[in-house]
Amino acid sequence: MFDLIQHFADWLIYSLFRIGADTHLGTALNFFVYDTLKILILLFVIVLFMGIVNSYFPVERLKNYLNQKKLYGLEYLFASIFGAMTPFCSCSSVPLFIGFVQGGIPLGVTFAFLITSPLVNEVAIALFIGMFGWKATLIYTGP
Repeated sequence: MFDLIQHFADWLIYSLFRIGADTHLGTALNFFVYDTLKILILLFVIVLFMGIVNSYFPVERLKNYLNQKKLYGLEYLFASIFGAMTPFCSCSSVPLFIGFVQGGIPLGVTFAFLITSPLVNEVAIALFIGMFGWKATLIYTGP
């Protein structure tokens, strides 16, 4: 998916700057350029997506629903489940969090999403299952 960025980072570091691929400096700079560009693209896409959501999605209805209905804590569970399902790291979850706050979603619910999103994801769950087993994984991912 990000092969073009990797080719650009390889060209920039190894060809243009003529730093060897077998040196620690070369691999570190290559990794830095690749990850920086990848994160900037992901942030751009997330901020664009949240701008579209804020423009066209009736956030007032969701805010009114959350404020008027007594869900007895289920809104926190739903936000945590949504955070666990989104494959975002913390730097991509922050624009979503800001969009939720600007949309008027209750702060506690948005914090439940913000905390869960980078901590519980597919990779972390797979690693937990492999390293600690099912019981520890259920404790880690449980509400």
